[in-house]
Amino acid sequence: MATITSDDQITEAGFYWRDSDGVRALVCAALEQDGFVNGFSTRMGGVSEMPANALSLAGFNEDAAENILENRRRFLKLFPGHWELAGCWQVHGADVRVVQTADEAKPAENQLGETIFCDVIVSNAEGVLAAVKTADCVPILLGDPVSGAFAAVHAGWRGTLAGAVVVGVERLAKEYDARPENLRIAIGASAGPCCYEVGSEVIDAFTEQFLDGEKLFTETRPGHARVDLLKANHDQLQSAGVLPERIHTAPICTMCRTDLFFSYRKEKSLHGKVGRLMAVVGRK
Repeated sequence: MATITSDDQITEAGFYWRDSDGVRALVCAALEQDGFVNGFSTRMGGVSEMPANALSLAGFNEDAAENILENRRRFLKLFPGHWELAGCWQVHGADVRVVQTADEAKPAENQLGETIFCDVIVSNAEGVLAAVKTADCVPILLGDPVSGAFAAVHAGWRGTLAGAVVVGVERLAKEYDARPENLRIAIGASAGPCCYEVGSEVIDAFTEQFLDGEKLFTETRPGHARVDLLKANHDQLQSAGVLPERIHTAPICTMCRTDLFFSYRKEKSLHGKVGRLMAVVGRK
C-alpha cells in the first residue's frame, strides 16, 4: 500500500526540505542544531538520464564521470563552505572506515580505481562529509555534540542483520569517546514497511537473530512478508544505549515516492539502471 507523506508530517518528524537551483535535500533539524551539517539527497535537479534530469550520486561505473561530478557539485552547493566527501564502496556489511583528516578523505570514490570497502564511515575531522549511498536501503547519520564526532551508516537488510549501526555507535565510542546517550540520530528515506517485501531467507535470518524478530514482519503471502528495517535499526540503536527521543526517522518510503527518490526495487526492471541517493554528515 503506497504511503504519501505530507510536509507537516516531515516537520513533525524533525526534518525540513532544503532547496537550491532545483536541487532538493532533506535535512534533520535536530542534528543540525546539535552542530552537524547533514542532508539526504533526492533525485531532483541533476544531469543524469535516470530517466532524465536526475541527481544520481552513484559510482563512476554506473554513470558517466562528467554526470557524477556535476551532480556532486550541485549537491554540495546545498552546504555552505568547502567539503571533502568521504565515501566507500559499499558491500552490505559492517566494516568501518575511519577518516582522520580532510586530506585523507580525498578521493572519496574516484576514477583511478582506488576503492575502499565499507558500510560505516566515522570521523571527527573538519571539512569532511561522511557519505553513504542508497536506493531503498536505510541511510543513518549519527552525531555526538560533545566530541564533534560523526558517522554515516548504510544498512540494507544484510547490513541491519550485521548490526552496522551498532558497529557505528561502538566505533564512535572507541575512536572519540562518544557516549551513546549523547548521540543524535537521523534516519533518512528508505523502503518502508508499507512496501518492502522479502522472502523466507530474510524472514528466517531475522527471526533467528533478533529478539521478537517476528514483530518486524507483516505476512503478505506464503513465504513472504513486508519487513520494517526502520524499526529494526531503531531497536538496535536503543539496545546500544541511544535515547529514543534522540532518534529521528524520516517518514518517507522510497518505493512510494519515486517522484522524489530512487528506488532499486521499483526502477531497476523499468529502466535497467537506477541512480543513487547520498546521505552526508559533518561537523560545522
